[in-house]
Parts: sequence; structure tokens; C-alpha cells
Amino acid sequence: MSTLASALQSVRERIDRAARAAGRDASEIQLLAVSKTWPAPRLREAWQAGQRAFGENYAQEGVQKIGQLTALPIEWHFVGPVQSNKTRALAESFAWVHSVDREKIAARLSAARPPDLPPLDICLQVNVSGEATKGGVAPADACALARAVASLPHLRLRGLMAIPRPERDEAAQRHWFRMLREIKDRIGAEGIALDTLSMGMSDDLEAAVLEGATIVRVGTAIFVPRR
Repeated sequence: MSTLASALQSVRERIDRAARAAGRDASEIQLLAVSKTWPAPRLREAWQAGQRAFGENYAQEGVQKIGQLTALPIEWHFVGPVQSNKTRALAESFAWVHSVDREKIAARLSAARPPDLPPLDICLQVNVSGEATKGGVAPADACALARAVASLPHLRLRGLMAIPRPERDEAAQRHWFRMLREIKDRIGAEGIALDTLSMGMSDDLEAAVLEGATIVRVGTAIFVPRR
């Protein structure tokens, strides 16, 4: 077994253990391999090891890899900050965008989504820990943004995403993920059905699964860091 295949298996086992601890079915939780900066051959290797969904942080790099791996039926997710001048490239090439935090960006994605493609799946990024250096809508404004995005054509609002500040303690990690889940519940109470919580990364995926994550975004634990 290759190093990458072994790393993938280890991450899947972590998800399985966390799901059992939460009384959940691990099949409810999708592993998204965050493959930024890694070349297409490494993604192909991960595909051969059973990985089917990949997340990219940079539009130009992601579009290039999509072109290089067009023969593989990969589900492509964009998880990085969305720049206005990149919305067309994202709308034309990706199946998901996790990091929408402004109505303007959502409207541009909607306008640019080709009509022959399925609706673009959208998560709203919420800045649950209030860090000035991170993107995301403020928790208090998430419901209003959800209403606006849900009304746009060619998009399908699926859920929420967060990148909370790093915490060493699991209880602190769970606090931020619980906050995101509660925001999702509030939006649902307003009649906007959401089915996705994109939360948890290499260092805190267990806490995220315990709080209801349906997608965990894992890069470092899969693609061993370069020396």
C-alpha cells in the first residue's frame, strides 16, 4: 500500500471512530481531500486509492487540474476565498463552492453557471469565531444571506461551512462547530432546508463529526507535507 493510500485509510478510520462515538453512520460523512498545491498525478494516485471528491483553494490551479484529470469522474469542490473576477471560472468548472459569504458573489456565480450544467451546490461560509483575518458572513447575518442565496437561479444552497480558529481542546473545538450547527438549525426554522455542514480539518475532524459534520475537508493528513 502506498503512503498516500495508507494516509487515506487512516483518515477514514478516524471518521469511522468519531461517527461511532456520535452514534452516527459514517456513510453520512463525506471525506473531501483538499489537494491545493499538489500536482495532478498525486490526485490520480488518491483516486486510485478510492478517493472521489477533491477540494481546491485557488481557482486557476483548480481549473488546470480539472482539465488534466477530465477522464476521471471527480467531484470538484472549491473551498478557498472567492474573488469576483474568478466567479465565471468557478461556475463553469466546479460542482460545489463552499466559501460564499456575500450576496454579490452568489449572484455572479448564478449568472455565470452554464444552463446545461446542474445547479451549482453552495455552502455559505460563516465566521463563527469572529477572526478579522478570515472570510465568512457574521453569524447574525447568516439567515439573511441564506434567504438571498436560496432565491437565486442556477444555484442550490446546500449548507454552511466554517474554518474556526485553531483550538487544542476538543471541548473548545466542539463549541465552534456546535455554533455552526445551531445557525443551520435557525435557517431551517425559517423554511430553508439545508443538508450540509462542511466543517472539520486534519486536526479537529473528530470534534466536527461529533457535532454533525457531513463533509470534512482534510489536506495535511492525506497529502503528507512537503519537506
